[in-house]
Amino acid sequence: MNKKPTWDEYFIKIAKLVAKRSSCTSRQVGAVIVRDNMILSTGYNGTPRGIKNCDEGGCPRCEGRVKGTVKSGEKLDECVCVHAEENALLQAAYNGVSIKGATFYTSLFTCRYCTKHIINAGIKKVYYSEDYDLDPISRKLYEEAGVKLVKYKEEKED
Repeated sequence: MNKKPTWDEYFIKIAKLVAKRSSCTSRQVGAVIVRDNMILSTGYNGTPRGIKNCDEGGCPRCEGRVKGTVKSGEKLDECVCVHAEENALLQAAYNGVSIKGATFYTSLFTCRYCTKHIINAGIKKVYYSEDYDLDPISRKLYEEAGVKLVKYKEEKED
């Protein structure tokens, strides 16, 4: 018998599916913004509109990762990609959708840069699937801002 997913499981799985749209050669990340169990916006990481995709040479940092000349965590200042979380926030703004008080689902824990944007956008709760603790400041910022942070733990499928 098919077990109906919880809302949180449903939205985390959608965030992971959204990540598959990313052309980033380093890491695929997806994000979904939800209020009242309705999707308001989605985003995945990649180059800005009108710029060649990462897998087409649009991002110098990603190109360096493919060639093996750039290691994880290096040359972040050369990256021209927009983070998935940022894209979800920007898509909501682009389409005139208020996200104040919404819940944020992401396939990867947020960096400090995205954390600040999520807080300022009025998001009240963030669910994430995988840890990414390159910068421990994000957790402190969420706590101080009163944003509830939840690591989603997937159940094993039968």
